[in-house]
Amino acid sequence: MSRRRVPLWPRTIRGQVTFLALVLTTVFLTPLGLAADAVIRSAVAQSLWRETRSVAARTVDAYQEARLRNPIPVPAGSRVLVQVIGPGNHVLAASESAAGLPVLASPPSGLPDRAIDFRTCPAGRRECYHATAILTGSRAEAPVVYAAARTPGLLRGHLIDISIGVQVALLVGLAGWVAAKATGRALGTIDNIKAELAHITASDLSRRVCEPPGDDEISGLARTVNSTLARLEHSVEQQRRFAADASHELRTPIAGLRAQLEDAWLYPEDTDLRSLVQGTLRDTDRIETIITDLLFMARLGSSGPAVQERVDLGRLTAEEIRRCGERVPVAADLQDDVMVHGVPTHLVRVVANLLDNAQRHADRQVTVQVRATRGTAVLSVTNDGDRIPVEDRERVFQRFTRLDEARSRNRGGTGLGLAIARDVAIAHDGTLRVEDCSTGTRFVLRLPVAE
Repeated sequence: MSRRRVPLWPRTIRGQVTFLALVLTTVFLTPLGLAADAVIRSAVAQSLWRETRSVAARTVDAYQEARLRNPIPVPAGSRVLVQVIGPGNHVLAASESAAGLPVLASPPSGLPDRAIDFRTCPAGRRECYHATAILTGSRAEAPVVYAAARTPGLLRGHLIDISIGVQVALLVGLAGWVAAKATGRALGTIDNIKAELAHITASDLSRRVCEPPGDDEISGLARTVNSTLARLEHSVEQQRRFAADASHELRTPIAGLRAQLEDAWLYPEDTDLRSLVQGTLRDTDRIETIITDLLFMARLGSSGPAVQERVDLGRLTAEEIRRCGERVPVAADLQDDVMVHGVPTHLVRVVANLLDNAQRHADRQVTVQVRATRGTAVLSVTNDGDRIPVEDRERVFQRFTRLDEARSRNRGGTGLGLAIARDVAIAHDGTLRVEDCSTGTRFVLRLPVAE
């Protein structure tokens, strides 16, 4: 039976952040702890050697001036041991605390005429010493003054190492605990957002996640989630209205088609075949037009960005005017070389829808103008029919909206032409609005000029 291996790298973000905090803190504090250990040991040793050096220097001065006494006097409160060692390692004189002690250290070979600081541990003794040795004269056989201070237990054992190690471990643990708590607090907010999102369903998109106070990344995430939910709710609501409107618009021609076919089935002898075919074709054409517009809007909203090219808006408009026929006379004022970036088939659809709408609502004439103004290409289509009230100027761009229901149906409108035109304009970074004019209604399309 194989043993289950424990992964070294934590799987959770909280564990990963805590692990990294522990590693980085250990890497940072370990050299600091070692440096602190070395500094403390050096500081204590230098303090001891300063004291032994001072006592040794005073003893040498006393020896050279022939006023050295035995026992050698030392400053009050000092724990320094002093010995004057002559040739053959004989103790010539010693301080009271060093009386009766063996030689603390052997004279270093080639001892120069200066103080030498060293550490010594005499054989047979448990103590170690921090000592200073100074020659009393220039001759090699001149006596040597040793001043030694017992090495404190702080330097003899591992007390400093253990103390600093414990402090480093505590600091590392504290850093890990802080990282774990901070990460847990942040991730707790994310868990709350996740839990709230899990309870939001397509049937109720009005709920929102709780936004924590502040301007940090978690607050920004919560605001972005709520903004996305708001857009999603709006989109779903539009789809629901669109589905309801589409089913209503399709029901009318389908019902008319069914009624004609049922009459022909029930009363074949009273049915005029020519009229029946004309009526069914008319209803079929209307159904086909509605479905075509619906498919175009669906592709426009769901597909990615189409390949755009340079399009001469004036020439495109002129070709569409020739194609639309002579239902209502069209007066055109088209500026040359008004170039825009766009999808030609989509721009053709915009111009066609605006011309069709204008001709269906005009009394005697439609006026079309294309010009370039301050880096913007402007297409205006004006009809001399009824004006659109100011309060309805935005509503006409909604899907299946008709200000005059019966009149619009009789003129063949599907209620989608202006909605399609505005969607295409927005997709091309442009605008489509109803603007003021002296008579009738004017639709104005604005697009960025191609450079």
